[in-house]
Amino acid sequence: MSMRHDPGGGWSRRSALAGLGAGLLVTGGCAERTDVRAAGGFIVGSSATGVPFSFLDVETNALTGAMIDIVEATAAEAGAPVALQVVPFSALIPSLTARKIDVIAAAMLRTPERERIVAFSDPVYAYGGGLVVAAGNPRDYGRLEDLRGLRVGAQVGSRFVDQLKAAGVSGVKTYDNLSDILRDVRLKRLDAAYGDEPILRYYLRVTRSKALRLVESYRPTALEDVCLILRKDDRALLDRINTAIAAIRGSTLPPILAKWGL
Repeated sequence: MSMRHDPGGGWSRRSALAGLGAGLLVTGGCAERTDVRAAGGFIVGSSATGVPFSFLDVETNALTGAMIDIVEATAAEAGAPVALQVVPFSALIPSLTARKIDVIAAAMLRTPERERIVAFSDPVYAYGGGLVVAAGNPRDYGRLEDLRGLRVGAQVGSRFVDQLKAAGVSGVKTYDNLSDILRDVRLKRLDAAYGDEPILRYYLRVTRSKALRLVESYRPTALEDVCLILRKDDRALLDRINTAIAAIRGSTLPPILAKWGL
């Protein structure tokens, strides 16, 4: 099945599923990554489970998505070569602090807790959480507190687990990827899925799922920033990246976001 972008702005159902539940893959060997650093570039780590922000092209085994386009455009503006490496979402920050990668480009929201560990670039996008339930569930949920007493799935290591617990939702079950969460909502093992609103909306649109629906009545309390993420001690690289983001913000960045329906 083709992975090429279709006229409606979406990708194939196979692509969406791969982007929500892909396994670990490393693109570029150790020698290549060493060469990139020696040439003044950086190694980018990204999740393969965050369509349309970052996911795996099943035809080429390469990372693609909005955050991949953004980090590559930023690197090009900065005159820096990059190597891409797929890392599970929950392992992105540990991989960064262990210096296995130099930059995170993924759908990872800026939070005070994360800011204590890593450094965030200037924002490139902002969004909040979204809620998915079975299509046969007619109830509207306007806030997270309405989910108390329900079984709710969220991605491990994400901001959304903390938000659910802060709202007093005790029946939270964590998963490695959104694909497994949505599967369990379809199978009635969960009452709801809570996660990245653009990712959930994109999945439902491209798969045309009739078993699930996005709860349009739910409104996140706030939009949170999506940034490129670096080590706190890598100030020189952070300055280069912020300078490049400023240069592409009014030109290259808007078409990238539009291309991915953001």
